Amino acid sequence: MPIVLVPTERLPRWVDNFVARHGAAALSVEHGALRGAAEDGSTFVARLPFGSSYADVPEVAAFVAAAEAPGEWGVLLVRKGGFAVARLEGARMVEHKIGQRHVQGRTKAGGQSQQRFARRRGNQARQAYEAAADHAARILSPGRLVAGGDRPAVEEVLTDPRLQGLVVVEPWLAVPDPRRAVLDQAIVDARSIAVDVTNA
Repeated sequence: MPIVLVPTERLPRWVDNFVARHGAAALSVEHGALRGAAEDGSTFVARLPFGSSYADVPEVAAFVAAAEAPGEWGVLLVRKGGFAVARLEGARMVEHKIGQRHVQGRTKAGGQSQQRFARRRGNQARQAYEAAADHAARILSPGRLVAGGDRPAVEEVLTDPRLQGLVVVEPWLAVPDPRRAVLDQAIVDARSIAVDVTNA
């Protein structure tokens, strides 16, 4: 199964549902994660957000309590069609910027026309990434960053020397072109617990 992102406060119910489906689960702490092994052989591995490692007792309540957002952290979403940047304190968004850019679509024409379109698209994309970097440098503080969208685009933005203090942590967020609703959901997902389930 793919990894599921479970909002922190919902994890106790998620584990209850796992037990209801698969039987009582023995909990353990392995490699900084909470692991559950059910009677039918199914397992789950839950990881804290923000790249944090867990080393406390093998209990759901203690694991949930450890899933606190950092004091300050950021979100950066970039796709060819736009970007979203947000700085957060814990669960509260302090500042954000969303920008849309028109990037020329692909053309079916061949030859010089196609090359001209490709150059134009490249220039438009570069301008969009520069705008994203400018706003990221203004809004974000050095520290942990959850990123998403188009990986090469995010990597391009993060080559800006002003952003060297940012450390990208899991999870990577697959998002459509950033809008306010997309950014809001990305913030929820960034603070969620990543659970990897293996059904027997």
